[in-house]
Amino acid sequence: MHMPVISRPREPALFARAPALERQRVAPGGLTVVALEAGDRLEVIDLEGRQSAELLAFAAGGHAALADLGLTASPGARFIAALLSDGSNESLHTRLGLAKRDIDCRQLPDAARLWDGDTPAGFSRSLTASSELLVIVAAPGGRVAVDSQQRASELRLLIQRANPRSVLAPPLPAPLGELVDEFTITPGTARDYVVAAGQYLQVLDVAGRQCSDFVAFDRRGLDGGREIDLDPTVTRTLNGNAYPGPGLFSKFFDRDLQPMLEVVRDTVGRHDTFALACTARYYESQGYFGHANCSDNLSRALAAHGVTARAGWPAINFFFNTGIDAHQQLTLDEPWSRPGDYVLLRAMTDLVCASSSCPDDIDPANGWQPTDIHIRVYSAKERFSMAMATRKTADADPVLTRESGFHPATSALTGNFVDYRGWWTPTHYSGFGAIEEYHGCRERVAVMDLSALRKFEVLGPDAEALLNYCLTRDVRKLAVGQVVYSAMCYEHGGMLDDGTLLRLGPDAFRWVGGEDFAGDWLRQQAEKLGMKVWVKSASEQIHNVAVQGPRSRELLQQMIWTPGTQPKLEELGWFRFLVGRLDDYNGCPLMVSRTGYTGELGYEIWCHPNDALQVWQRLWQLGEPLGLVPLGLHALDTLRIEAGLIFAGYEFCDQTDPFEAGIGFCVPLKSKQDEFIGREALLRRSANPQHKLVGLQLEGNEAAHHGDCVRDGRAQIGVVTSATRSPLTGKNVALCRLDIGYCAPGTVVEIGKLDGQQKRIAATVTAPIFYDPDKSRVRA
Repeated sequence: MHMPVISRPREPALFARAPALERQRVAPGGLTVVALEAGDRLEVIDLEGRQSAELLAFAAGGHAALADLGLTASPGARFIAALLSDGSNESLHTRLGLAKRDIDCRQLPDAARLWDGDTPAGFSRSLTASSELLVIVAAPGGRVAVDSQQRASELRLLIQRANPRSVLAPPLPAPLGELVDEFTITPGTARDYVVAAGQYLQVLDVAGRQCSDFVAFDRRGLDGGREIDLDPTVTRTLNGNAYPGPGLFSKFFDRDLQPMLEVVRDTVGRHDTFALACTARYYESQGYFGHANCSDNLSRALAAHGVTARAGWPAINFFFNTGIDAHQQLTLDEPWSRPGDYVLLRAMTDLVCASSSCPDDIDPANGWQPTDIHIRVYSAKERFSMAMATRKTADADPVLTRESGFHPATSALTGNFVDYRGWWTPTHYSGFGAIEEYHGCRERVAVMDLSALRKFEVLGPDAEALLNYCLTRDVRKLAVGQVVYSAMCYEHGGMLDDGTLLRLGPDAFRWVGGEDFAGDWLRQQAEKLGMKVWVKSASEQIHNVAVQGPRSRELLQQMIWTPGTQPKLEELGWFRFLVGRLDDYNGCPLMVSRTGYTGELGYEIWCHPNDALQVWQRLWQLGEPLGLVPLGLHALDTLRIEAGLIFAGYEFCDQTDPFEAGIGFCVPLKSKQDEFIGREALLRRSANPQHKLVGLQLEGNEAAHHGDCVRDGRAQIGVVTSATRSPLTGKNVALCRLDIGYCAPGTVVEIGKLDGQQKRIAATVTAPIFYDPDKSRVRA
């Protein structure tokens, strides 16, 4: 006899579906407001360690009530008071909300300091409310020097409710701004509503994994007897995307090719514009007669506006997870949305809209359990940042796309931005373009905002030992003031990240890479080994620009001042860094490293975000006579491919080891005697290599692209990882992960196009560095 098998998948993404548990994020140097009822338990967690916490509590009427949490005020704990009295726009919304609860932000009392000292990562304190309270929790922190490692980090709040709501109806998140209207749509229903030009519409998935079909009509058209509705096919065609998203291609269009709505925020990034809203015929074909359906519900909701009913609506299906598979089949699965996820749109004309909460319970479209959709309409006077949401792990709190300290300057030069690893980054600049930017870097000097790089401070007596264990390089050989490039691998030898490590002191390091999870990974390894070390995120508080090109030294030596204890800019060696100031002794503090990603002589300047504009303006003031150009992602991609420099998601992933990725030089298996993560797997892989990174030079003028197959006759023997047309040589080149048996220079292979068989481009295997292979320019 066998017991029945039960489906119990591990679903970290639905952490918020625990009915009694809520959680909030407190940003570094910021605060969060939560409401508690009697009996609710609040846990405040120091995620990274060494982060203080302040708390204020108020009862009805705005009366201070720390005692109702068992706390007393700490003399001098004034961070919350200072933050709410700084007059900034960032704190305005919070001040207005507190004023409605009779809390005067001009006369706030001392807060309670929840802990002192060097708290370890994960340290927490739990408090239970004895009455109904409004609680403010802050993660104190302010501006610190760029070479300091004492930075603010985030806190997490866990709220255990004494009287929890249903898992299918968790509490709604706070409104984003001033509300004009809001309502909930229950499963199997739809509702009409109007949105005026300039107003904002938020479609919110209350419990997660719930679809909402959306249709919209030009209101003036309906008044004139014309049904001008939002058209998914027009929208896909004009955007060139499956669905719009925040950024350059953000518009929904009507059938007359006119913009109707602009996507301002999207915390999910997975929707459908191909399928109809569910119809009676769909359910009938599955054997479910009389089943509620979105198309009929939308028709009924729009009848009052004179809209003709349709058996199937070509709606925008928010949160519907569809795709086209390799066999051209339209697939569907559970939505990616989590509780509280939303799409925020701005109306570009007066609209009549209708939204549904889909009743589909016969397939995974709504996670097998239809739940509520909530609609909010905000005032046109609100100004919301354009953003998507990223999470470093499945159960991490979402973080909206950020703007670096250089953004006011870069956005004055271009509107061509993409969300690159959670930061708005220019792809190319108006008035320049990728080719001119490329030549400017190769021939003169270029500047690029690379603030999207992740920075982590690693400090403590075991910092060196931790990094030596987690990185492939021998960290013990790294001197103070030196930088080393390294891989970070999993136990099986696959790469987690690559990046540079700076040694700021005997027990102080800074890891700079591309992967947000790297900080968590380092912290996990430290905990396993019982090491005394802190890993602190610094990405928000250190922003950086790359200054690259043969005239970069000439430019920077005019503006970087260093004390006698530091090398002068012109003396700085390759893979070294200095700590200095802008212009003179009284200038803003900077760090400059002789590093880059272009294959040219180059540097990176690291500064506090508040100093970024000053640094940018000084670079342009001194750089324009030298022919300085701004550099976007498109030109950077060409530069790094020519130089044979690898990129995450292209040359490597967690299935690729450093040898296959072309950076075997950073895995010194013979000289590094200490144990490190992945060592045994890398010994095994290096002894039996299957693939190698090579260069390909293509015949003719047709280009290859990432993911193209590489073949010998019918058999696939490799894959193109990156490709570009080299402006310097006029030839199409590519980086390729190739079967080890075909890697000899001069070997002729074919790149497969279309289905990989019908069209081939001949290519010759070369070294994977097409420009300055001996690195004489970067070492100059």
